Amino acid sequence: MTATRIRWARAEDAGEIVRLIRALAAYENEPPDSVKIGEADVLRDGFTEPRRFECLIAEADGAAVGFALFFHNYSTWEGRAGLYVEDLFVEEKARGLGLGRALMAAIARVARDRRCPRIDLWVLHWNPTREFYHRIAMNHMEEWLPYRMTGPAIAELAETAGEIG
Repeated sequence: MTATRIRWARAEDAGEIVRLIRALAAYENEPPDSVKIGEADVLRDGFTEPRRFECLIAEADGAAVGFALFFHNYSTWEGRAGLYVEDLFVEEKARGLGLGRALMAAIARVARDRRCPRIDLWVLHWNPTREFYHRIAMNHMEEWLPYRMTGPAIAELAETAGEIG
């Protein structure tokens, strides 16, 4: 019988968080150099003020085998903060132990306790875990399309901005 638990990440988990992010990138067929985050980034943004994210660790027999990294977003329609799950990942060797569901249940508890009316996340179209999200009553929002701006485009558009008064 495998002993499992979900716990809050601690600063000393920074290396494990980076390792799990790299494992997630490999699962998503991304090249290793696509992951830029390092332990210093995790420590700065997850464990010093202002905190940019929070993280839960899934353990099996005392070893970190999964994580959920999330942060607050804001709904102008709800007039309240929600939670956005940036990453949720469980290593293949630990799948089937209920850790993905346990991570989402822990996030739901955080949302409930903080009076967050929404939990949002994105899932790759090919990811078989989409069915998992449907089973826990998350809805695919077909009417909303994701858009993203990155590096050079941000810099170019920023050059056209006037002073913010």
